[in-house]
Amino acid sequence: MTSVQDQNKAGSGRVVISVDAMGGDHGPSAVVAGIAQSASKNDNIHFLLHGPRAELERLVAKRKPLAGRCEIRDAEGVVSMADKPSQVMRSGKGTSMWSTLESVRNGEATVAVSCGNTGALMALSMIRLRKLPGVDRPAIAVLWPSRNPQGFNIMLDVGADIRADARDLLQYALMGASYARNGLGLSRPRVGLLNVGTEENKGRPELREAHELIASRQDDGKFEFVGFVEGGDIPGDTTDVIVTDGFTGNVALKTGEGTASLIGDLLREAFAYTPLSRIASLLALTSLSRLKKRIDPRRVNGGVFLGLNGTVVKSHGSADATAVSSAVKLAFQLAESGFGDRLAARVASAALAAQDAPHEQTEKGHGTGS
Repeated sequence: MTSVQDQNKAGSGRVVISVDAMGGDHGPSAVVAGIAQSASKNDNIHFLLHGPRAELERLVAKRKPLAGRCEIRDAEGVVSMADKPSQVMRSGKGTSMWSTLESVRNGEATVAVSCGNTGALMALSMIRLRKLPGVDRPAIAVLWPSRNPQGFNIMLDVGADIRADARDLLQYALMGASYARNGLGLSRPRVGLLNVGTEENKGRPELREAHELIASRQDDGKFEFVGFVEGGDIPGDTTDVIVTDGFTGNVALKTGEGTASLIGDLLREAFAYTPLSRIASLLALTSLSRLKKRIDPRRVNGGVFLGLNGTVVKSHGSADATAVSSAVKLAFQLAESGFGDRLAARVASAALAAQDAPHEQTEKGHGTGS
């Protein structure tokens, strides 16, 4: 997300980020350690930290970088990974996740960050922050390391909703293109639709319909539609935005993370195999360190919820301190750049335009379109 930072290097002073301290696999200790890392590197960042006051006060007191930079909001309830979104929607008030989103809703913080239950976070976000006009299904967009000059591609949806019809996929394309323009500095991003092949006659009916809808919107949506793309294009340089449903996107995301972890383990084993290989690893230490950072999923941690009246960054549930710090860095850069306001305006306009797409397609089907 360095391009967002590049667009606003001067900064704009203090930025307040609302952080859910509970819900992650490693508990509040990892979250507090992560925000302390961020605070030590950035003097302009401040936190509203949500969770049980007594426990958080004890953890924060041990972290000097957080002195005077972190306000604790007492919230005894915790949304667990096993809780169903419907259950959380009924009884989520009083939880750290609810309190985290409420701070953004009330304007006390610019961005919310949580490692908690994805389904519950999306459900509560839609209740407390509301969807942008014309958006049926918000999406989670992630940055995927790629061969492109900007270093990343954007993929969405990666888990907000496993369903997506043709119109939803069109909205994802419009939102993803807006994210790419604002977040990656691409004036006319290339958008691809993930499928089992690049031929136009391949894939499910809703994908073929989405292909037509997205192609028809590339001019007024200010993006270039490259058509169907395959899994190998996700980290490639043929597209900047990859559009898919949440089920497929989440599987691809977890597969990519697992593959990156496997590559790291295999490299360590290879360089530890013989005394000569261990010497070679010392000679290649700088290059190996650069590669490790490049493929470490913790350093590109944080999915952005698109289509809401507020910015929410979803961190991995298994995030350690390094991963939490990465999610906070992304949140800070989005807040500092004014990303939320600019994207909201663009997405609202794009989503409203998307509402007309099915009607226009019907007119064309009857021969009345121009």
